[in-house]
Amino acid sequence: MKYGEPYSKVLGIDLAKGDSGEILKWFLASILYGKPIRESSATRTYRCFERRGVLTLDKILEMEWEGLVNILDEGGYVRYDFSTADRLLEVFGKLKEEYSGDLNLLYKRAVNSRDIEERLMSLGKGIGPTTISIFLRDMREVWPKADPTPTPLVREAMDKLGIADLKGFAHRRKLNIIRLETALFRASKEFLKKGRKFSVKI
Repeated sequence: MKYGEPYSKVLGIDLAKGDSGEILKWFLASILYGKPIRESSATRTYRCFERRGVLTLDKILEMEWEGLVNILDEGGYVRYDFSTADRLLEVFGKLKEEYSGDLNLLYKRAVNSRDIEERLMSLGKGIGPTTISIFLRDMREVWPKADPTPTPLVREAMDKLGIADLKGFAHRRKLNIIRLETALFRASKEFLKKGRKFSVKI
């Protein structure tokens, strides 16, 4: 797998048509990837949700706390199982209450990218800057107003490579910004944190 392969595509989530169900799947996955945990562990945990058919808002809420903890433990998400179960119930419960469970509705009500981010964060404590950046990164081509701030890991890789403006760099090099940003994110996690030199393949 190339470093720039979007996480959503790795999981087989089809965001291209803007389907609310697919976007919700990606939102769930983004919450899992947003924790300081190995990518492989977050991916494995998402697959556990997938195998159990717990990929809709109603199914997530129906599982209740203990059921969610069991899925998280099965995927190896043990370190954050209790807190993540709490936050999933809070976030998806509030999404249902305020936006009828539809993230596209949240997007339509937002006036710009900052408003999108604030609305997402207001859903609960489980939605922080890293989760938002991961989620909106793959949503760029679906939601034109989405323009997330790069995560600290992406910023670190940008600094190492002398990239001051991510969008400008991608435009000049005719690169897909989603793949570029994803590659920088992965490279930072796998190389910079270990003090190793790297080059990015997208």
